[in-house]
Amino acid sequence: MSSKIYCIASFKPKPGQEAAAFAALQALEPNTHREDGCLRYTVTRRIESPFAQGDSYPIVFHETWANREAFEAHCQRSEIQAFFAQQVESPDGVIEDANVCVYSDEPAEFDAPALTS
Repeated sequence: MSSKIYCIASFKPKPGQEAAAFAALQALEPNTHREDGCLRYTVTRRIESPFAQGDSYPIVFHETWANREAFEAHCQRSEIQAFFAQQVESPDGVIEDANVCVYSDEPAEFDAPALTS
């Protein structure tokens, strides 16, 4: 069974704050990359393409974690909690809205055998 957790964290900056929001999110990358369970943690910004014209928030983190415990530990780090308090929840922050979701790559009724050590 795969224990990996995939997280898509989308951010809508306040008007005129796109560059500041992207920089604030980029600042979270170095310490997060030091976490043992972090497999990928990359902030990206939407770009124009005639082949991908969907609608989404303009800044998105693509995250892959070794397991649920690693993801949840990350969410409880003081740096991450401070970011959400200062940039998302505070009226003085640069983020208007955030949407964070986690996913599994396993089908709902996946019956992989448990491996023993």
